[in-house]
Amino acid sequence: MLNWKTRNRYFPLLINSGLFIGGLFFFMACQHRSQEPEKSVFSYNEANGIGTLDPAYTKDLATINACEQLYNGLVQLDENMNIVPAIAHNWSISEDFLTYTFDLRGDVYFHKNVCFGSMETRAVKAQDFVYSFRRILAPKIASPGLWIFDKVDTTWNDSGFFAPNDSVFQIKLKTPYSPFLSILTMKYCSVIPVAAVEYYGTDFRKNPVGTGPFMFKFWEEGLKLVYLKNPDYFEKPYPFLDAVNIFFLIDRQSEFLLFLQNKIDFVSGISPALKDELLTEDGQLAEKYRGRFHLQKTPYLNTEYIGILADTNSPLVKNSPLKNLAFRQALNYSIDRRKMTRYLLKNIGQPAEFGMVPTGLWPDKYSRPEGYAYNPKKAEELFAQAKKELNVSKFSVISIAATNKSIDIVKFVQHEWSRFGIETEIALNQWAALREMVANNKVNLFRASWVADYPDAENYFILFGSDFFSPNGPNYTHFNSDAYDSLLKNINFAYSIESKFAAYRMMDSIIIANASVIPLYYDDVVRFSQIDIQGFTPNPMNIFSLKKVKK
Repeated sequence: MLNWKTRNRYFPLLINSGLFIGGLFFFMACQHRSQEPEKSVFSYNEANGIGTLDPAYTKDLATINACEQLYNGLVQLDENMNIVPAIAHNWSISEDFLTYTFDLRGDVYFHKNVCFGSMETRAVKAQDFVYSFRRILAPKIASPGLWIFDKVDTTWNDSGFFAPNDSVFQIKLKTPYSPFLSILTMKYCSVIPVAAVEYYGTDFRKNPVGTGPFMFKFWEEGLKLVYLKNPDYFEKPYPFLDAVNIFFLIDRQSEFLLFLQNKIDFVSGISPALKDELLTEDGQLAEKYRGRFHLQKTPYLNTEYIGILADTNSPLVKNSPLKNLAFRQALNYSIDRRKMTRYLLKNIGQPAEFGMVPTGLWPDKYSRPEGYAYNPKKAEELFAQAKKELNVSKFSVISIAATNKSIDIVKFVQHEWSRFGIETEIALNQWAALREMVANNKVNLFRASWVADYPDAENYFILFGSDFFSPNGPNYTHFNSDAYDSLLKNINFAYSIESKFAAYRMMDSIIIANASVIPLYYDDVVRFSQIDIQGFTPNPMNIFSLKKVKK
């Protein structure tokens, strides 16, 4: 058995009617806080909004972060993306790598809630995990997290999940799958009580009952969400905060103004309009703001890229120079990614001169295949080769589909290619329309990004597996290689870290050689936090837990 033991300046132009209402709302909230000075309250704004607090639907970062404070699973990630205990204090994996056995803590309790009747709460038992995981698989739930249990042998004990007693929980897989523990850290895998779902029905989405460091108080949708400290939380001495306030102001510049006024405690990301105001040329905090608040940066598990449709049966490919390998390689070589990250991104991110896997998922001690660093001479040679192979004197115009949000990056790429005589049109679309076109292969050149669902490089390699062709999977380029598929399918049998990264290196080499994708940059997590906030550490998933935060 393999065992794991518990081991801009201040912008006057933002003072408009919308901001006044938002500012008044925050002012009232801060007045309320001032009446209780002994309370430690962390406030932040969620511009993207939150539609549910049911962990079965945690498909976007805003919802994940809101649910991170309310729920726990078997295992969790620490600040360095290591898998560590949560409700399971230790676990073991069978010698055939199919059966996972988790030993549960006995001191974990659900939040006190009327759903438990006069009991108010009860301890978490292994059967609660059986219920919670089976619920993810239930067709009537239609959870977007259904895929996370694709490898589970649902014929075993009718679901693949089993509780031999109150403190032991087991899962059985159909085939070995090395990233499985990483997947179990996702919020989909949170434990919930059947009593709460039965009591609240469809309203469970706004009446959550979990085990997390904070418990639900009230939610006025679109305005304010409030959590209170869970005094019975099992990970002592956490949490330190007494409460969490979440606001929903849509305008990001207004949000930052309120941050400057110390009415919210942190801001994630930076809008293009504020970049020059807040950052120096090399991406550091501007001198005028030093000492006022903190700037935090860390590599993000997000790769920004341009995808190229590889389906040779598509008319979009047959009639385009993109069908030519030398042309695609030349496009890669002709982009000065270092100039782009320095001058356009203010060093927020790293140039993607390797493959698709971001730096945060590839340890330095394992070598990576050489990607496409800027090489104008090589680009010229390959464009000339492509003309010969296509028997043309001039390339036809290519069109790149994108959204307005990425217009600066796309215009930069357009300019880079124009220096080699490549004419590019930019087709701007709404995000929903672009997503539909990309998923259904209606464009052959598109701007996209991929944020990891779980911290394993395998999450990026499935983007190119033939079993994952869109629209039913994330292989939007329809890249197809038998050699690649074989490596991808067998990677789960390579259990040592060394052999796994050796296989990853081979797969990355195949993708790079084919050039059906143009990696642009590996993104960074960027946060601004108030000077009095401690223990608020960024991580590569950009998921935050507030249990260790002090104010």
